Amino acid sequence: MTAGELAERAGVSGSMLSKIERGLASPSVATLAALASALKIPVARFFTSYDERRDCSFVRAGKGLTVERRGTKCGHQYELLGHSLSGELFVEPYLVTFTEEATPYPSFQHTGIEFLYVLSGEMRYRYADRIYELRTGDALLFDATALHGPEALQRRPVVYLSVDFNLRA
Repeated sequence: MTAGELAERAGVSGSMLSKIERGLASPSVATLAALASALKIPVARFFTSYDERRDCSFVRAGKGLTVERRGTKCGHQYELLGHSLSGELFVEPYLVTFTEEATPYPSFQHTGIEFLYVLSGEMRYRYADRIYELRTGDALLFDATALHGPEALQRRPVVYLSVDFNLRA
C-alpha cells in the first residue's frame, strides 16, 4: 500500500501522514486509531519495537530434546520440540513415538489440556470411558485430568504430535 492509499483509507491528508512519518507532527489518538484501522493492526503495534523479546522457540528437524516423562514406558519415546519462555500459559509440544517394543498404557493422567495429531501408525486410544480409533491425520483434544493413553497399538510405529497446555503455577 502506498502512503497516499494509506492516507486516503485512514481519512488523513497526505501531508499530515508525511509529517507523522518524519517526526514533525504528533498524531492524535483518533488519527492513530484511523491509521491502525486502515492497516488492519491493533493500535498497540505502533508502540512496540522490533527488538522486544517475544516468546519463540526454534528446534531443527530431528534435534528435539529426548526426555523421560513421568510415566514413560519401554518403547515410548518423547522428543520435546519447544517450550514456552514466558507468560501465564505453559506449552509443551512433543513428538511421541511408540516403537515395536512399546506396550499400551491407557493410564496417563495430568493437569491441563492435551492435543494429539497422528502422523503415522494406528492405535486405539482411551480417553476416560471412551475408545477412539486413531489413524494418520486424526486429531484428539481433551482435558488431561481424565485417564488417557494408548489402549492398543495396531500399526507401529505410532508417531504423533502431542501438545500439553497448562497454566503456570
